[in-house]
Amino acid sequence: MVQQQLGRTPRGVVAVAHRCPCGAPDVVTTLPQLPDGTPFPTTYYATCPRLTAALSTLESEGVMKDMQRRLGEDPSLAEGYRRAHTAYLADRALLGVPEEIDGISAGGMPDRVKCLHVLAAHALAAGPGVNPLGDQTLALLPQWWTTQPCAPAENEGADR
Repeated sequence: MVQQQLGRTPRGVVAVAHRCPCGAPDVVTTLPQLPDGTPFPTTYYATCPRLTAALSTLESEGVMKDMQRRLGEDPSLAEGYRRAHTAYLADRALLGVPEEIDGISAGGMPDRVKCLHVLAAHALAAGPGVNPLGDQTLALLPQWWTTQPCAPAENEGADR
């Protein structure tokens, strides 16, 4: 299913971290070092094409810029985001820590907001209350699973 969602063979996947309400995987857990040796800091990777499209729409609407601004203005939000960074690193440490990415989480944590896909994937995998900006991102999303199944049709997405 993940291969069909991505339109390619998944790399370094060790588990399904979250399932969409439709039942399909929407976030996978990946190794911090891919089989070819490449460091890969994105422990939680969104795979559902409907979810990733909805997240891309939010990014194009400037949600990251607004979150970045609020991160600089709200000490409580900034502290929660730092805790999310620490939680992300702790999760990844269970899988190993390549030297090249030691201390680096993903999505811009702990100081920047640069990828809603990572923040939402972390929030889905870890559950509510772990990543405040991931939780806020999820709250902004439409119910992506209600209109179509999360896996593209056989001929859809073949060029990804």
